[in-house]
Amino acid sequence: MFKGLGGLGDMSKMMKAAQEMQGKMAQIQQDLETMTVIGESGAGLVKATATAKGELTALDIDPSIFVASEKEVVEDLILAAIKDAQARATERAQAEMKKIADELGLPPGMNLPF
Repeated sequence: MFKGLGGLGDMSKMMKAAQEMQGKMAQIQQDLETMTVIGESGAGLVKATATAKGELTALDIDPSIFVASEKEVVEDLILAAIKDAQARATERAQAEMKKIADELGLPPGMNLPF
């Protein structure tokens, strides 16, 4: 009697999976705001802290590098630490998105968010 409605069950499963994915994506976006990464340069003389979303939250500079004649070196170290923190933030965000994709059974190479 309901033979022609067999596809509706699949549609229901797809809708449920889509809602689940949407919920997980919202949660991971919140989590990325609180996860932190630390980039560094100059063997740890300059450290930049950022969220996994790439927002710079702190900068720690060893006072030993503050020599007027080394101003350009200090600027380069600061910039390098910030870039390292941003790169680590991107890596962390991608790793978290991959975890979600794996949990949802998405095929490899399918990038989240879409």
